[in-house]
Amino acid sequence: MSKTTISVIKADVGSFPGHSRTHPKLLEKAARLLKEQKGLLLIDSFVTHCGDDLELIMTHTQGVDNGEIHKLAWDVFTECTVIAKSMKLYGAGQDILADAFSGNIKGLGPGVAEIEFEERGSDPVLIFMADKAELGAWNFFLYKIFADPFNTPGLVIDPTMHQGFIFEVHDLCDKRRIMFTSPEEVYDLLAYIGAPSRYVIKHVFRRDGEIAASTSTQRLNLMAGRYVGKDDPVMIVRSQSGLPAVGEVLEPFCTPVLVAGWMRGSHQGPFMPVGVCDANCTRFDGPPRVTCLGFQLCNGELIGPADMFDDPAFDRVRNRCNELADIIRAQGPFEPHRLSLDEMECTTLPAGENELKKRWGPIP
Repeated sequence: MSKTTISVIKADVGSFPGHSRTHPKLLEKAARLLKEQKGLLLIDSFVTHCGDDLELIMTHTQGVDNGEIHKLAWDVFTECTVIAKSMKLYGAGQDILADAFSGNIKGLGPGVAEIEFEERGSDPVLIFMADKAELGAWNFFLYKIFADPFNTPGLVIDPTMHQGFIFEVHDLCDKRRIMFTSPEEVYDLLAYIGAPSRYVIKHVFRRDGEIAASTSTQRLNLMAGRYVGKDDPVMIVRSQSGLPAVGEVLEPFCTPVLVAGWMRGSHQGPFMPVGVCDANCTRFDGPPRVTCLGFQLCNGELIGPADMFDDPAFDRVRNRCNELADIIRAQGPFEPHRLSLDEMECTTLPAGENELKKRWGPIP
C-alpha cells in the first residue's frame, strides 16, 4: 500500500490592513493553482489562512521533503506575491527570502510541516495554524496531548498508548536534535521544551515508530539574519485508534497559554483558539491566534474541513485570553510583556541600540 503524505506549507506574502489578514484574491489564486495539480502532482488540497499567513494544505504520494511539492508551494507563494505587490499589500513577499527556488523550500522563508504514513481504516487529522506566535508555541500543547494523563486518559486506559510516546526535540540555535521517551524522561523533556524560544518539538512518535505529530521549525530571523516577522508555526496531529482522541488533542487549548510573538514579534501574549472567521489579528496586532481544521483522510482525499475551534465550548478560554491581554498589555514596554533582552536580539531592537553605544561610559 502506498503511503499518503500531508504537506502543510505557509508564508506571509502580503496582508491588509497592516499585518491583520490575508486578502481573498491571494486565497483564490492559491486555491486555483493547487486545484490545477489535482490528479497530477497532488491528490487533494485546501487553502486557508490564519491572520496574515497563507496556508497550503496538500496531500500526495511523493513523501516528505519532495522537491516538486516544495517547488509547487514556492510557485504559489511567488505568484501570490506578485498580486500582493500590485495591490500594495503590507509586507508583500515578507517570507520569501530568496530570489529563486533551490530544490527545497526549507531555509527559503516559508514554514513547513509534513507527515507520511499508511492510512488506517479511519484516519482523523487535525491541522493547527498559528499567527503572531513563535515556533515553540506548540511545546506546551504537544506535551499535554502525548504525555499528560490528566489531559489524555487514553495514556492510562488505552493499551495501545500505555507505553507512551517519543518526542523529537530540535535545538534551533545549535542545529541539533535529541529524542526523549515518555513517561520515563518527561522531566528531562520539560527541562528543554520549557524554553520554547530555542527548543522545539519537531515530531512525536508512538513507541512502535508510528508518526503522530509534526511541526514547522523554520526560524525566520536565523535564516534572514535580521528580524522579518514571527515564525507563525503550523502543526499536523493524527488522532484516534492508538493515538489520542480528537477531544484529547483539542483539550489543552482550553488553557490560556502565553506565547512569544504578538506586536512586532516582541511581546508575550495569550494564545487564543478561534474559528477561521475570527483568525484576523487586530488588537495590538493580535492577540496571537490559533486555528484548527479537522479532516478525515480517504485515500489521500481531504474529507472536510471541520472548523474545530468554531465552537462555544471555547468561548470561556477566549474570554480568559482577553482578560490576560488586558493584564499583560498594561505592562507596556516592561518585561515580561516585552520579551527578554536575549530574545529581543532577534527583533529590530539592536538597530536602535547600536545608535546609543557611543553614549555609554564607565561607572565612576
